[in-house]
Amino acid sequence: MTIAYIAESAGVSVPTVSKVLNGRSGVAADTRARVEALVSQYGYRRPTPPTSNLMELVVEDLTHQWGVEIIRGVEQVARAHRLGVVLTEFGPQRNAIRYWLDNAITRRPACVVTAAHMSPEEREKLREKGIPFVVFDPPGELPDDVPFVGATNWSGGRSATRHLLGLGHRRIAMIAAPEGLLCGRARWDGYRSALEDAGVPVDPSLVVRADLTREDGRAAAAGLLARPDRPTAIFTCNDLQALGVYQAARAAGLRIPTDLSVVGFDDVPVADLVDPGLTTVRQPLTEMAVAATELALALGRGERTPQIGLELATTLTVRGSTAPPRG
Repeated sequence: MTIAYIAESAGVSVPTVSKVLNGRSGVAADTRARVEALVSQYGYRRPTPPTSNLMELVVEDLTHQWGVEIIRGVEQVARAHRLGVVLTEFGPQRNAIRYWLDNAITRRPACVVTAAHMSPEEREKLREKGIPFVVFDPPGELPDDVPFVGATNWSGGRSATRHLLGLGHRRIAMIAAPEGLLCGRARWDGYRSALEDAGVPVDPSLVVRADLTREDGRAAAAGLLARPDRPTAIFTCNDLQALGVYQAARAAGLRIPTDLSVVGFDDVPVADLVDPGLTTVRQPLTEMAVAATELALALGRGERTPQIGLELATTLTVRGSTAPPRG
């Protein structure tokens, strides 16, 4: 007997059944009664909790330092609980997802922290086997009953843009994330909000969407800097894009920050190593990974947590890549 079968029999969604089983609010009284009656009728029992001394971390790829910071936080908690960590990288083509789920169910880890996209069906398979999981930095909208840990992306985008406005910049471009990426959308909304509050019209031609890579950041910046009315500052959706802006500025004969101010997002270690140091919004990746792992383990112990969705605060780290505009 599975949660999916109970949901189908009751004519409700799987998340609704999950809420009833976990005693959570947000379910109408008659719906709750119908689900509880079916649970009793079919003799549904929760799967036996995993007893493994392993936990699992799943990431999309490990091509840059973002993933390293997550690993550091997960390992910190796993070490304290004397757990081994199984690391799975789906890779650019997501080839590993075909076998990872079956292997994970066989291993029955104590919990899963996933920084990779998983479909509702894949999440439901983990639930049916009693394997708790937490989504790290969700790429898209999640149902209310899916545990997650993220960051305050909107306020981060807002603080970055307000910093540039405070220096006197008015032509502030943004290299945004591809459509559909939740954190990217929030950072763009923060950028837009700061401009509107300052009475600066949002110029759509100054917003360029690009993948979160150095190469795509460089290509996007090259287009912006080739304009006769080029921006005096660029805010990027992550630090890798910002490094691409550095390259494009150098190729265009522009100096940072004299001719162009640059602000990134994430504050990965390389941000403090480039010259000049990159002003960026610090996303507490290691602390987020710690919180996600602790939450996943608490759910695995059957504890009632105050909330299953956490957002950790971002902060602006000011270095040498920003200055007032010339003239």
